[in-house]
Amino acid sequence: MTKKQKKTLIRILIAAVLLTVLMLTPSFGPAKLFLYAAVYLEIGYDVLRKAGLGILRGRVFDENFLMTLATVGAFVLAFCTGADECAEGVAVMLFYQIGEWFQGLAVGRSRKSISDLMEIRPDSANLEENGTVSEVSPDEVPVGAVIAVRPGERIPLDGVVLEGNSALDTSALTGESVPREVGEGAEVLSGCINLSGLLRVRTTRAYEESTVSRILELVENASSRKSRSESLVSRFAKYYTPAVCVSAALLAVVPPVVRLLSGLPGDWTTWIYRALTFLVVSCPCALVISVPLSFFAGIGCAGKHGILIKGSQFLETLSRTGRVIFDKTGTLTHGMLEVTGIHHCPIGEDVLVEFAALAESASTHPIGKSIRDAYGREIEGERVTGIRELAGLGITAVVDGHEVAAGNGKLMDQLNVPYEPCHSVGTIVHLAVDGAYAGHIVISDRVREQSRDAVRALREAGVREVVMLTGDAKSVADSVGEMLGIDSIYAELLPAEKVERLEQILEDAAKDEKVVFVGDGINDAPALTRADVGIAMGAIGSDAAIEAADVVLMHDDPSQIAKAIRIARKCLRIVKENIGMAIGIKAACLILTALGLSNMWIAVFADVGVLILATLNAFRAFRISG
Repeated sequence: MTKKQKKTLIRILIAAVLLTVLMLTPSFGPAKLFLYAAVYLEIGYDVLRKAGLGILRGRVFDENFLMTLATVGAFVLAFCTGADECAEGVAVMLFYQIGEWFQGLAVGRSRKSISDLMEIRPDSANLEENGTVSEVSPDEVPVGAVIAVRPGERIPLDGVVLEGNSALDTSALTGESVPREVGEGAEVLSGCINLSGLLRVRTTRAYEESTVSRILELVENASSRKSRSESLVSRFAKYYTPAVCVSAALLAVVPPVVRLLSGLPGDWTTWIYRALTFLVVSCPCALVISVPLSFFAGIGCAGKHGILIKGSQFLETLSRTGRVIFDKTGTLTHGMLEVTGIHHCPIGEDVLVEFAALAESASTHPIGKSIRDAYGREIEGERVTGIRELAGLGITAVVDGHEVAAGNGKLMDQLNVPYEPCHSVGTIVHLAVDGAYAGHIVISDRVREQSRDAVRALREAGVREVVMLTGDAKSVADSVGEMLGIDSIYAELLPAEKVERLEQILEDAAKDEKVVFVGDGINDAPALTRADVGIAMGAIGSDAAIEAADVVLMHDDPSQIAKAIRIARKCLRIVKENIGMAIGIKAACLILTALGLSNMWIAVFADVGVLILATLNAFRAFRISG
């Protein structure tokens, strides 16, 4: 609880005690009226001030104006009639403040869930220059500089480890509870906590372009984009408030005038009291507070799970997801070539990979890099001579005095070496040693361990169709799609063709069905922008993809998409419950008030009681587990 909330609570308690004492005092006169006014000002001065400022700024019709008009009217009635109506006016303001206090607690809790993310902001960086280390602001560190990260410190900038081994706590970025081991050559992200050894890191991005800055920017800007429901409530309040004021004025004037014209007493006091009660009942604060609060709570809850939603309109759209479209490379797969199989090798798998890695020692091709990564040891260049690259075929070299050829089937045909065909999906590298077939290596982009679970979770979440779009060969796409249970597969697509296919899917979608696109690369940015909701893989995704996306998964786990959809749907259910509850109860109370069947105390419940109920209901959005 903040100091401001504690201060407000003290005001509420003092006002409640004084009001109780005054209500138990039997007589009513100028002294008691004065005491009621003092209690009223003690509990409601801030509402009166906001109403006055709103009038001066041209924003007259809001809940502060309604509360002021109704409660001051109760005092006017008491002064004119001598009846003890002041208690009701003070009570209305008291219970309104209680509702505001509960709402403040809810907002504070949601802000804390998001401020947990804000704690990832690093305060300083240890910059190494000319053999000395100095503490500077992260935004003063240039790209390519070397920084030292001690145990217990947050990594201030994205970079690559030059020296040291450690475990990193990445939970603030990804939600992953298991520390990640890093060593020389590993990429590290700003915002992670170094748990053990000293690391020397060469920065690869400026602070304003680093992972932590992008996260904070997304969080800070999330509330600036209103959902359709929030905009509807704002428009509703804009027209609703003056309509209520006009209705109350008519209720106060028209019936007495009609009675006078009919020869009956006007009974102005009764109808003015009903009009003032009507104003209190009609105050829309429960609606205009609880709906944005529910969305804000949903966004904060998603953030705790490593799902950053850029605005509440995307949370609302996500709740109506009917189709999810995946890019393949880097989304359903890791996006990196690696050795996934070794077959038909009479000389042994380790020896085969060693020969291939040494032969590919000078290659800059991703295939050569993947073979060297699989070898996992330092390349001894003196063991290799006579490297010759054959365009479109492969490489030949002399390794430890042995003639080694590594390449495709065409190279084997050219060398008259019979080879074993491979039925695995991927790039096949055949090896011949001294003119004899030595086996082949399968290199492919490995499917993410979570991808199968992601597709299954989407179906359980009610997604009607899962689609995959890729520029890969049809055979590769079909293999991955069949493995994961994808419904529709479209392969060999250029970036523009991906957008065209997405456009067709959007046209075929049902009226209330929304289409989500998930990608990670620069070439996915157009599709991410065009989809109803674009979701980017944040840890490995390109800057263009993250900028174009509406939702960012900080942990590159596609199964988080189903969690985001479930969070969005539960949040929308809470919003609809609050809207229905607020409008339903208020409509009933307004009718009762107009008919003279309710008093100011029912108005208190209708106004403040609904606000408290709606606020407590919004609290449920913090507990969405996904």
